[in-house]
Order: sequence, then C-alpha cells, then structure tokens
Amino acid sequence: MTGTIPSRLLPTDSYRHAEAPKLDSVRLLVVGDVMLDRYWFGDVSRISPEAPVPVVRIERREERLGGAANVARNAAALGTHCGLLGVVGADEAGDQVEKILRESSIHSYLKRDEAISTIIKLRVIGRQQQMVRIDFEEAPTETILRDKLTQFKALLPDYDVIILSDYNKGSLVNVAEMIRAARAAGKTVMVDPKGDDFTPYAGATMLTPNKSELKRIVGSWKTEEQLTEKAQKLREDLGLEALLLTRSEEGMSLYTANEVLHVHADAREVFDVSGAGDTVIATMAAMLGAGAPLPEALATANRAGGIVVGKLGTATVTRDELFAQRRKEDGHA
Repeated sequence: MTGTIPSRLLPTDSYRHAEAPKLDSVRLLVVGDVMLDRYWFGDVSRISPEAPVPVVRIERREERLGGAANVARNAAALGTHCGLLGVVGADEAGDQVEKILRESSIHSYLKRDEAISTIIKLRVIGRQQQMVRIDFEEAPTETILRDKLTQFKALLPDYDVIILSDYNKGSLVNVAEMIRAARAAGKTVMVDPKGDDFTPYAGATMLTPNKSELKRIVGSWKTEEQLTEKAQKLREDLGLEALLLTRSEEGMSLYTANEVLHVHADAREVFDVSGAGDTVIATMAAMLGAGAPLPEALATANRAGGIVVGKLGTATVTRDELFAQRRKEDGHA
C-alpha cells in the first residue's frame, strides 16, 4: 500500500558538497522532437499606427537548440558523451540545427525529411519581455519515422542512458516500441511525457511530468496524500521504477516503490522557466548514468533547475556551475 511507503524531505543543499561524478564517462542518447529556437531582441519605443500593438525594432538575433535538441545541449554542457536522434527538414533551419550541434559537441543522427520544414519557435523580445511567439511546425512523414526507428535500435549498443523527449510534434509515434527495445537491451530509459495518454510510455525507467501534465492524466488533488496515492498508482500501472514530478516553486517529488523523496525549489530569482524541464531530465539522466543514487541525482537535478530559471530562454547549466560550490571549497576556483 502507498500509505506505508516512507516519505522524506531532502534539504535543498543535499549533496551540494559531494564530489562531482565522472559525467564525461556517461554515454547518453536523446531522441525526440527537434526544434530550432529563434530569438529576435529589439527596442520598444512606440505603438504601431496600424494596430494597438508595440513596434519592436530588431537589434540582435540568436538561435538556440530547442525541444529534444535542448535536452541534448544540456546533457553535453554537463560533459556527457551525447548523441541526438530526431527529424528536421531539408532546409536552412535544419542546416542551422546541425551547425549548432557540431559547435556543442553533440553527435548528430538527424534524419532530413524533404517533405517538411524544420520546427521553429520564433520569439520576439523587447524590454526583456517576450512580446510574441510564432511557431512553424509539421509532423514527420511515415517513411522517415520508420528509418528513425531502425537507426534507434542500431544505436542502442553504443549508449547507456536513453532520454525520450516528447513535445507531441510527431517524432515519437513509435515511443512504445523504442522503450521495449531499449529496456530489453538493459538501458535506463527516461521519458519527458506529453499528451492525454501516458500508456505508450509503459515500461520506462522514469517519467518526468510537470504538475499540469500529471493532472491531465490522474485528475486534480487537494492534499499531499491524494497526490502521492495518484502518483504511485500511475507509476505502478505503467510499470515504472520511478516517477519524478516537477512542481515549479514547490520543488520536485520522486515516487518509487520504496520511498517518496521531496526537495524544495532551490531558492533564487526566477527569470525564465522555459526549458527548465529539459535541464532537469538531462541532469537526472547524467547523474544516474554516472552511478549516482536516486537521492543525489534528485538533489542535483533540482539544483540545476534552480540555476537555469535564472537565465533567459532555453539555457543550459554547465558542470562547473553545478559543482562550483565544491570546487570553491576545495580551492580550485
């Protein structure tokens, strides 16, 4: 019964002083919906005479990896050997994704689909605020998806940990078969889920939904006891080893068969929460791949999420940032 499972709260500074694990030995493959995030920064000084909207005069542009590619970027920033399998269009945006992957030391296994355009999220920012976001997206074709599944199975022997990053854009329609193949090969499989049905993720090692994603599946809750009961039932029904619930300002909760672990949000100024889930799952996967126990992996992932929300846009946390406190105390900084 879930009521008999012990629950404990980890202090936010748990494992902060622990020795940094050998993350460079971790071989991590990210699979999912690959996107290109475009940021247009500009000055806002007047309202348009054509409509009651601000006029943004663009002064600077940035391009970053988005979606599953941002998960891979986070994993690579921590020092892991990271590969990315996904689908982009045979277009300029797809070329740009490939270029940034090379610059980020991420091994690209991207499939180029000539029938679609690369998914792009264009954000226009003025006065440090997002004014509008424009999305361009198309689902991959069946032929490309079959090729991707074949390549996924071929890549499994080369990687220890698999992250399936689902943004519900069509790249993971074969997710159930991917999980079966990866688990049969003895791999740790982490899933960032989306949608109204989590049954395709059955058998994964760990799911990492946020509060709204979990509510869509199990319904709302009024007490911590109700939440625990619903989360544990979902974990059991899907045959998961663990379910990690990210709870924004409330921190995170990790549900396993043996215990429930809670950790409060790492207190700091919140500037931008976009991409924080990518940072959490990448850090959790890297830590588990390096052999860290679940409590240490949870505390470190929570700390990484706390760092990244203090940055603008889909940002990353480096190994040095994450373990800086330890380095300073040892006299290395």
